[in-house]
Amino acid sequence: MDNVNKTIKIYFADTEGEELDKLASYFEAKGDKYEIVGKGSDGMVVAGEVLSTKPDFLVTEVLLAGADGFKVLEMLKKEMGARMPKIIFVSNLSHAGFISKALKEGVSYFMVKPISPENLEERILDLSNPILNADGDKALDEKIANIFISIGIPAHIKGYQFLREAVKLAVVDPDIIASITKRLYPTIAEKFSTSSSKVERGMRHAIEVAWNRGKIENINSLFGLQIYGANDKPTNGELIALIADKMIMEG
Repeated sequence: MDNVNKTIKIYFADTEGEELDKLASYFEAKGDKYEIVGKGSDGMVVAGEVLSTKPDFLVTEVLLAGADGFKVLEMLKKEMGARMPKIIFVSNLSHAGFISKALKEGVSYFMVKPISPENLEERILDLSNPILNADGDKALDEKIANIFISIGIPAHIKGYQFLREAVKLAVVDPDIIASITKRLYPTIAEKFSTSSSKVERGMRHAIEVAWNRGKIENINSLFGLQIYGANDKPTNGELIALIADKMIMEG
């Protein structure tokens, strides 16, 4: 999409009719900003309609009738190649390996149910925006966000934003972790017009939420090591450094 101000065309796919109607109604109420080009529940039908309507985004549940989301993705890649829409998978299935497979196959973003229309809109706008972030790597935001999803840090809490910004800073300047209280927290606090202590507490709360959700096995799977146990919550700096190191190693 070469213009973020153009009408964004979306196709929704889910076997839950209420979920389809909820999401479609939200975006339809936005006027000319979005156009809902179709809704479906059968994967084979969805693939055919996406080919004919050519949406900018396909927001689909992984588990569909007829053919699942991965089969739909396979068909669209074969028929459309680089012209295929950006695909956002939505599912209750949240194991790190499952999410990694989806992203490896070409899914732009993975959202774990239940999702809110507001959060979905944020992700769509993020993916629609052609302007790169300050460090010149728009893909970095997407990679960090998907790691946070897999380890159980929800996007709606403030600590999510603080941790995401911290990882980006640590990728650009790894030494900033050694000055977490004097440099990292104040830098983030200034960006979000808050205090260093609130940044620290927000990050800590986000990590607590992840551990309370029991996503420890996803963290260990993600990094390929048995790093943490149920009683081994990382400090803010440890988690930031771990994710930043992964981003750096992956280029």
